[in-house]
Amino acid sequence: MYSFLLAQVFSSFLVSAIQQIHAAAPVTLKVLENEKWWGGAVVDGNKMPFGDGDYACNLLGDTKGNQGQPLLISNRGRYIWCDDPIRFEFKHGSVSVTAPLHPSVWGQSGSTLRDVYRHVSKTFFPPSGRIPDPLLFTNPQYNTWIELMYDQNEKDILRYAHGILDHGFPPGVLMIDDNWQEDYGTWEFKAEKFQNPGGMVDSLHAMGFKVMLWVCPFVSADSPVYRELAEKRFLITEKNGEKRPAVVRWWNGASALLDLTNADAGQWFLDRLNRLQHVYGVDGFKLDAGDADFYTGPIASSQAVTPNVHSELFCRIGLSFPLNEYRACWKMAGQPLAQRLRDKRHSWGDLRELIPGILAQGLMGYAFTCPDMIGGGEYLSFLNLGAVDQELIVRSAECHALMPMMQFSVAPWRVLSRENLDICRRMAQLHVRLGKTILAMARESATGGEPVARPLEYGYPNQGYAEIKDQWMLGESILVAPVLEKGQSRRLVYFPAGTWHGEDGTVVQGSIRKEIQVPINRLPWYRKN
Repeated sequence: MYSFLLAQVFSSFLVSAIQQIHAAAPVTLKVLENEKWWGGAVVDGNKMPFGDGDYACNLLGDTKGNQGQPLLISNRGRYIWCDDPIRFEFKHGSVSVTAPLHPSVWGQSGSTLRDVYRHVSKTFFPPSGRIPDPLLFTNPQYNTWIELMYDQNEKDILRYAHGILDHGFPPGVLMIDDNWQEDYGTWEFKAEKFQNPGGMVDSLHAMGFKVMLWVCPFVSADSPVYRELAEKRFLITEKNGEKRPAVVRWWNGASALLDLTNADAGQWFLDRLNRLQHVYGVDGFKLDAGDADFYTGPIASSQAVTPNVHSELFCRIGLSFPLNEYRACWKMAGQPLAQRLRDKRHSWGDLRELIPGILAQGLMGYAFTCPDMIGGGEYLSFLNLGAVDQELIVRSAECHALMPMMQFSVAPWRVLSRENLDICRRMAQLHVRLGKTILAMARESATGGEPVARPLEYGYPNQGYAEIKDQWMLGESILVAPVLEKGQSRRLVYFPAGTWHGEDGTVVQGSIRKEIQVPINRLPWYRKN
């Protein structure tokens, strides 16, 4: 299986080499009047669209901790694409793109953002026809990170799951986060923390949950698994001719790193994950820490590839598991992978990054999107209950509710008042109520390639909507406009042409910009008639 995935990646190098004959490099285009551009690094979605000010980005070995794509598209129908990492810069009214390995290609298809997106999707990352596990779309996700941090254990995981149901939240996917395992690379439940892991998974299934485990490509140095993999030459090595395993620094210290350009090493990792499914009944995996920048520096691998290709190879592991999640990704648009935004802090500023991030993901072909954890994924913010902003958590849950996916981590019943807990519960139930609709949109995206969450500019071109980043369209007909500012009780909503029926019974005739009331318990959303 892994040999096939590896062959797919390396065959793209041949295609890229052939395309050099027809490509011109570097590419410099003058930004047209009222032209806006999207693409590059998802984490900079809040800086998109580009075109007016200065901006530069180098994707070689750095996708900024999130998804990346060697693509730029504009609302005037223009595009720039490369099969390899690019460096691009907007400056003095022009966009310049260089690629150190292969030239870029550019062109025009139609005259709108939607026209050009459809073209690049079909041409460069055609949809696979498959989606990740449907439960990721129809029900909330729950991650054990904030509540348990590095103390993942059977007793508290079951307590967390019971708390979800006892407080009226619907079951969904439950993700067991980092440190359930004996060691990095030793993918076995810790015996002192998990007395009966198979029984735990069975209990979670009986409650209505599917279970994911956190995994990564790192291997703890000097562990028995490390010595085994070093002997088999399955690890990234130092680039000094001695072939010693390299020690790579990451957020959990210093570890060795799997060499996934070696088909046997990739198969070894797949075998470990398949065993967890077979022995314990685990349903899928949160595949973390596959960032391209971990593969930079004086290192060597079985096949000489860019750091970005190492990241891509790790992402291809997830194609074997319908229940998956990635935070860092490279060139896997159109594939059935759940893509989460990079970790956000417990702050209003980071809350405001969710919508532009989700929209950037969609416009780069990553349709199966998930915002970061409700209220933020920074666990230190939740250790002191006095520092928790309840309003922020509520507005975050509202923002999540009608995104393609929503994910809880901090237990709302631990940090919220009864009234605020009720609002979050209703948001989870709203997501379930519209779950079939969202799932149908995901399936349409898997065949047609279009984003599930879209900017207004996508469906309503050339009407002045390109800079709107605090509301979005869910598919063709649902408009969502949450509150993203502390203490806000009114907000402006842009209604494109058509008749819009609000969740509160109001009817708005577009096109119009209208101020509406948004009390703490309201998520404004509208269906187009």
